[in-house]
Amino acid sequence: MIPVGIEAVAKRFGQVEALRGVSLELGAGKLTAILGPSGCGKTTLLRSIAGFVAVDGGRILFGRDDVTALPPQARGTAMVFQNYALWPHMSVFDNVAYGLRRKRLPWPDVLSKVMATLDLVEIGDAAGIAQRKPAALSGGQQQRVALARALVVEPRVLLLDEPLSNLDAKVRQRLRVEIRRLQRRIGTTMIYVTHDQEEALAIADRVVLMNAGEVVQEGAPEEIYLEPASAFAADFLGVSNRLDAVAEPGRLRVGDQVLAYSGPLTGPVLVIARSADLTLDAVPEHGAAATLKGILEESLFLGAHYRHYVRVGDAVLLVDGPAPAKPGAVEVKIPAGRLRVFPRSEHP
Repeated sequence: MIPVGIEAVAKRFGQVEALRGVSLELGAGKLTAILGPSGCGKTTLLRSIAGFVAVDGGRILFGRDDVTALPPQARGTAMVFQNYALWPHMSVFDNVAYGLRRKRLPWPDVLSKVMATLDLVEIGDAAGIAQRKPAALSGGQQQRVALARALVVEPRVLLLDEPLSNLDAKVRQRLRVEIRRLQRRIGTTMIYVTHDQEEALAIADRVVLMNAGEVVQEGAPEEIYLEPASAFAADFLGVSNRLDAVAEPGRLRVGDQVLAYSGPLTGPVLVIARSADLTLDAVPEHGAAATLKGILEESLFLGAHYRHYVRVGDAVLLVDGPAPAKPGAVEVKIPAGRLRVFPRSEHP
């Protein structure tokens, strides 16, 4: 188990700054999720760690080893790709054994390691499935094989580039749990890139949130979600509502309505509140709430809950709740502890 150090890493593609002096310390034996919207630089950072992208500045350290100038095969990493990247003409066994054969391991070692790793990723009846070709497997099985191929070479760092994005929802949810359990069992340092916030929050020991080539915030999943450090972080995580307001001493003006406010900001501000934090009519159990009057225009059933669309002035607020509601005049309650206010200049 080794830590990964990123020191002021920069990368430019023509006029585009993909990475702008990124610095991070990724813990040994931990699963770190790198999260952000498309184009934020997360995959470029992962490929830089792997050695597939040569950085323009900064250093990449594996423990005390500076690997910045090393080619991919000399870094001791393995990568699991979004599209599985299995060789279609090879059997499952041969796909997983490929890296071991490149190392010229004796046949008995290859056999035992491959079968043990297939069992580790719970591929099913490994003895029966090992001779199948990838085309005969489901998407979930193919991704397990790709994971086994990466793990069997015992990498110093395992890199995963949106490995579950091509799978259907049920398989994706099941595999994310198994990847989390597997990482805890073997203790390999893992770096997991995803644009799926639920996935990142569910499996990671630590989440790194990126935007426009920079690290916006890093921390434990609960910290990132509950204590966003910027308007971008608050808006990106969860299903968020944004309201333009004016902060005055002791209050916020939202259109022609007023909310109590005890923060330090004054002048034009951006109010961000997540749909899961809001309620209709009833005061939330966990404390006092600010109230906005609005018109309920629509309610949609989403399975586990209803999503209500409430017009407040020129804005439409999304409010999640356990029950349907009739269209018409309503009050939206915003818990005081969930009212996040940022300078208008931070508008994401």
